[in-house]
Amino acid sequence: MKFTVIIPARLSSSRLPEKALADIDGKPMVVRVAERALQTNANKVVVATDHERIIAACQTHQVDSVLTSHQHSSGTTRLAEAAELLGLGDDEIVVNVQGDEPLIPIELIERVANVLANSTAPMATAAHKVHDFAEFMNPNCVKVVLNQKQEALYFSRAPIPYPRDIMLANAQTLPEPKPLRHIGIYAYRVGFLKQYAAMAPSFLETCESLEQLRVLANGFPIAVDVLENAPPAGVDTAEDLARVRTQFKALK
Repeated sequence: MKFTVIIPARLSSSRLPEKALADIDGKPMVVRVAERALQTNANKVVVATDHERIIAACQTHQVDSVLTSHQHSSGTTRLAEAAELLGLGDDEIVVNVQGDEPLIPIELIERVANVLANSTAPMATAAHKVHDFAEFMNPNCVKVVLNQKQEALYFSRAPIPYPRDIMLANAQTLPEPKPLRHIGIYAYRVGFLKQYAAMAPSFLETCESLEQLRVLANGFPIAVDVLENAPPAGVDTAEDLARVRTQFKALK
């Protein structure tokens, strides 16, 4: 199986300014993400960015990159442009690895690519079981429910599936089987990336602020790989960055 990893990376970031270039043990974060992806069996790893400074940082560390438009409202449309710039064929697989995931497990990248390669769905992602009730109730924790084909029925910031009897009893325990938290990694067939870019944003996507709902709203399936436990968290805040820096030192 062959696939390409594309890492979308914007310079601006509301919670942690210029986090793509934040130093992690001597290298920019986006470079650290690329280094993880390069340890997979991907045939190519490319950073897709909106800024020359990120291009320059990638060049300094011998990481392939492409300059994309400033106008993208989501990482998925940025991927579509990058795939076109790279001349990828419609049947090829692209894995979207977020540019703020410097500790992403190598096997997770390969698993999502493999799930898509063995599915008739045009898109795949991942989830893990939720083991904490507070996490289940947290709107920053995106939940997903699946059908019997391991495809997404819906993604939501609300607690889904809603355990009515548990909530009525105020028991604060999780239903069985455990709910699933969505992990923000995606694999696409390139032809579908082009279709996605041509779709108008859906009401559900805008309401929940979840771009993958555009896919479901337009009737396309999303295959989901389920992990038992969560992968290491990404970087959204200064506290997250400090944690990752500490983890990198420990790994050394």
